[in-house]
Amino acid sequence: MRKTIFTLLFACLVLCVAAQDAFKVSYKGAKPTIKDFAHAYLTQVQVYDDPVEEVGLDEATNAFKNAWLSYLEGDKLSNGEIFIVDERNGYIRYESQYENHLFCAEMCYWNEADGKHKLIAVNISCFTDGVYSPGQFDGLSFMRYNNATKLMTYCEAPGFETRYDNDNLEYISYSLPRTGKTITETTWHKNGKTSKRALTWNGRTFRY
Repeated sequence: MRKTIFTLLFACLVLCVAAQDAFKVSYKGAKPTIKDFAHAYLTQVQVYDDPVEEVGLDEATNAFKNAWLSYLEGDKLSNGEIFIVDERNGYIRYESQYENHLFCAEMCYWNEADGKHKLIAVNISCFTDGVYSPGQFDGLSFMRYNNATKLMTYCEAPGFETRYDNDNLEYISYSLPRTGKTITETTWHKNGKTSKRALTWNGRTFRY
């Protein structure tokens, strides 16, 4: 049961917010940090009860919220849980390890060239014995923060493309950078091999 909860944990948020277009970001100081973006995303997400699902979305979402709030309060995390919060570089990573299964959720952001917006990336990935084993909602999504309105909304990232035309392709996973502006895309081939390519944000678009 615990494995199921944490596999869906962060990913369920993407489904839950389908009816929510914008997140208000509150912060102190001159500008928001990655903690402000994460807090806005996690605490404003809309949840609903689905009696058909074995694991209710409320349970999964609230479990993550409680872990996040416990982290902010300085409470001890559960065994197998790790938070990495790097405000200076605008990066956050949450991990939940259960036996040989690893669930990872990452967030980071970059400034846009116009000086008025920020691009926020949210990445979800699951691994078994070090091999990518995606759940239903694994993947990479983007939000755009408007400095004037203090709102972040889901968006399509300019220049970002995913390949689907390779017959030997099985899965694609992503890794967000703790420093720099380059996302690593890993292609997991059916023959057991992997290949990588870099996607670099230049302030306006991603370049390969």
